[in-house]
Amino acid sequence: MNIESQIEKISSFKHLELLANQVVEGFISGMHKSPFHGFSAEFAEHKVYNVGESTKHIDWKLFAKTDRLYTKRYEEETNLRCHLIIDNSSSMHYPKLKSDQPFYESKIGFSVLAAAVLMNLLKKQRDAVGLSLYADTYEYYAPEKGSDRHHRMLLNQLENILENRHENKSTDTITFLHQIAEKMHRRAMIILFTDMFQPGNEEALFNALQHLKHDKHKVVLFHVIDNKTELNFDFDNAPRKFIDLESGDEVNIFADNVKEVYEKQAQQYFKKLEQTCVQNKIKYVPVSVGANFEKILTTYLVEKQSFG
Repeated sequence: MNIESQIEKISSFKHLELLANQVVEGFISGMHKSPFHGFSAEFAEHKVYNVGESTKHIDWKLFAKTDRLYTKRYEEETNLRCHLIIDNSSSMHYPKLKSDQPFYESKIGFSVLAAAVLMNLLKKQRDAVGLSLYADTYEYYAPEKGSDRHHRMLLNQLENILENRHENKSTDTITFLHQIAEKMHRRAMIILFTDMFQPGNEEALFNALQHLKHDKHKVVLFHVIDNKTELNFDFDNAPRKFIDLESGDEVNIFADNVKEVYEKQAQQYFKKLEQTCVQNKIKYVPVSVGANFEKILTTYLVEKQSFG
């Protein structure tokens, strides 16, 4: 069963932790031929069994397949530090969902569930995770830890985001990315969820992203958008009122009159953003709202492999 089917099956659940766990379990179960090491929910890797060792951790299922004895070598210490950053500005609370739509079809809902999914996988691998939330203020910060209590605390923060919609909260990505970078004193993987709608100086924004890479941190930028309307501007040609979710400014237009120009400018901006990330060795991953969490998890595992 693919991840989309898993989500459809359990979308009625409101409990974020349960939903995240189901996504991860569905992903892991589909990785029987995975090239990745250390993705297992239980152990890091196998090693050949040596005569005289305890038989407690022999993998008998693997023995049945290979006719050779292997043991599961468990991780005893945290081997990765990961810091998740979520842009919680008003533009991230788009699109406004109908009562029958799952919460992860908004940008903030998608980002929250994706973060919870990564936290679940990090917990299974005994890795440490931290969290930062920002909008027009630096709303929350927690350093990287691996305890169950810490994990629960971060989940509570994520659940609070879903329960409290921001009205006219602007984005100050530049300021807070610099502040977060200054807090990162130990080498870590930094994962950022944002729609990158930051008005003003693009060069300053790119400098802030580059700052996150100091001290040899690995940075992954998940660029979260609604492809249908924010990239393709897919609206009918009825007169519409467009409202800036952060400033409250309004404009009345016919979508067809600006569609071509809008799409060209949006594509140019996204392409420039991607190129700048490549130049600065930042992993750039565009993702659209919905259920494509396999892309999130696969990206994480690939980046972890190269995080030596």
